[in-house]
Amino acid sequence: MPGLILSPPSPADVHEQRRGGHQQEAAQGAVATSWNVLALDGSNWQRIDLFDFQRDIEGRVVENISKRCGGFLRKLSLRGCQGVGDSALRTFSQNCRNIELLSLNGCTKITDSTCNSLSKFCPKLKHLDLASCTSITNLSLKALSEGCPLLEQLNISWCDQVTKDGIQALVRSCPGLKGLFLKGCTQLEDEALKHIGAHCPELVTLNLQTCSQITDDGLITICRGCHRLQSLCVSGCANITDAILHALGQNCPRLRILEVARCSQLTDVGFTTLARNCHELEKMDLEECVQITDGTLIQLSIHCPRLQVLSLSHCELITDDGIRHLGSGPCAHDRLEVIELDNCPLITDASLEHLKNCHSLDRIELYDCQQITRAGIKRLRTHLPNIKVHAYFAPVTPPPSVGGSRQRFCRCCVLL
Repeated sequence: MPGLILSPPSPADVHEQRRGGHQQEAAQGAVATSWNVLALDGSNWQRIDLFDFQRDIEGRVVENISKRCGGFLRKLSLRGCQGVGDSALRTFSQNCRNIELLSLNGCTKITDSTCNSLSKFCPKLKHLDLASCTSITNLSLKALSEGCPLLEQLNISWCDQVTKDGIQALVRSCPGLKGLFLKGCTQLEDEALKHIGAHCPELVTLNLQTCSQITDDGLITICRGCHRLQSLCVSGCANITDAILHALGQNCPRLRILEVARCSQLTDVGFTTLARNCHELEKMDLEECVQITDGTLIQLSIHCPRLQVLSLSHCELITDDGIRHLGSGPCAHDRLEVIELDNCPLITDASLEHLKNCHSLDRIELYDCQQITRAGIKRLRTHLPNIKVHAYFAPVTPPPSVGGSRQRFCRCCVLL
């Protein structure tokens, strides 16, 4: 969210005020007065971001801002302002009834009382961020469903008291929801996803990271009911299988971002269906999808020309041949920006040779790729001089001492 938006006097006005040496002091006073007038005029304060001042912001500051701005304020970020509580936000809600975007991310003092206030006084609210507000419960979602029907985006990540009952109330009354961020809502089960799939046809972004109880059943309902889905994160949802990839391929052709890290049951079969149907994929996180092989990379290289970011860390079956296909695919020359290959033990310097023509490649991760050498990285940099290479080379273990003399090197090759 942008910072404070004010309209200071124009340079021409200031220049005009300063004409003549005898008028300089008066001009400076006029400029200061102009700024003060502007600062006191709530119509100039439509967007405010207080993140940089989070340690200093207390409830009374928010109350004063709300009185100053009133109905003019449209967007406010209080992200990280832990000194702000329910009382201040009630005053804010009463004074700023046209608020459309509100971030309370990390405001850990707030409770369901704040959502009751927003529901009562802020019917135009569209975007609300309550991430890490861990006192939030189903009562908040029920309140929002009653008073904020225009809600388009809601972030309740790490609000781990929320269950399917809260989700059901929300989605039934807010049919225009486009973004739901439920990361770390560990009580959510498939029943909650079925409510989302049935009532959120406009959904574009869904984050379910570490919602470990969900399975294929719930996610398939999402795919069938949310055909506009563009971004899905189910990293850490270890129960899901290739059935999800098939459902995405068959129902969500606009998918651009897929994060399935640590989903170890996914295989080449599922990713083949996905790649052949979701040609707009731009970012994929496949970290610790330990069953995939070069076959997945071959399909991505053929069918996903827009791929920009690909994480394959800990995919230990990937070899140089898979990288060769990726490096010669349509995404390679102009699109691919980041590739992560940490802990891929079969990757060698040959892979770096295959990537040397990826002119947009900005970063490559190679931690614990033990067959990668400094020489290979140096050759890559001759073709891509600005690339960021993150790698680690373990220190060489020194030879054992000869003749019983004192060892001059420790195991980390530091001269003693």
